Amino acid sequence: MNDHVRIIEKPGLSDAELNDLFSTSWPSHTMRAFGPILQRSLTYFGAYQESKLVGFVNVAWDGGDHAFLLDPTVLPAWRRRGIGLTLVAAAVKASATNGAEWLHVDYEAALEPFYRKAGFRATQAGLLRLSASSAEQAAR
Repeated sequence: MNDHVRIIEKPGLSDAELNDLFSTSWPSHTMRAFGPILQRSLTYFGAYQESKLVGFVNVAWDGGDHAFLLDPTVLPAWRRRGIGLTLVAAAVKASATNGAEWLHVDYEAALEPFYRKAGFRATQAGLLRLSASSAEQAAR
């Protein structure tokens, strides 16, 4: 990783800072409050170039053996420099240090090479979309 990017565990992040990162990185992002989410996280990391947030990853957990990698995000102009892999590696190490036995991640098929490079392996899992209507659920 170059460009003097610093990875910081549990930095003081504002909703505005995170919403800016996410809306720039993901056009379908909906503005939200991150404070309540981060308060319940096992850990999270920010990647900074000087004082600018250029990347982020969150680790949620069940309070026991299972942690969940969420929202790994790097600004488009900063991608392909190893920042995402460095954020994930920091999340993996901190999850183990904090007592998690397993780190889960869900991802789209196109991201499999990234997650494989980060050390994850594909597994079978189930997913139920809770926002779908009862009729849609029954039809499945």
